[in-house]
Amino acid sequence: MIAASEARELEITACVTSFIKQNFLFWSDEFSIGYDSSLMEGGIVDSTSILELVSFLESQFGIKIEDHEFIPENLDSLQNITEFVLRKTNGSK
Repeated sequence: MIAASEARELEITACVTSFIKQNFLFWSDEFSIGYDSSLMEGGIVDSTSILELVSFLESQFGIKIEDHEFIPENLDSLQNITEFVLRKTNGSK
């Protein structure tokens, strides 16, 4: 059985992956995103799409992302995004 924290992590990752595929990879159903691959270096997101992603994260997960949090360590891979959302939803910074 999966622990609740693992289930939450999988849920966040699946939700974000779905959003990225629907909004940024609509030209290729077969394109896969590595869990720890850079979204910027892979050409999947740019500065404009990061803003769309942030808006999605805020509305989907009920979090507020501050300007100083717009950094690769938080938003440049599925792993970073998932861990960031987990920290934000658990109330830690």
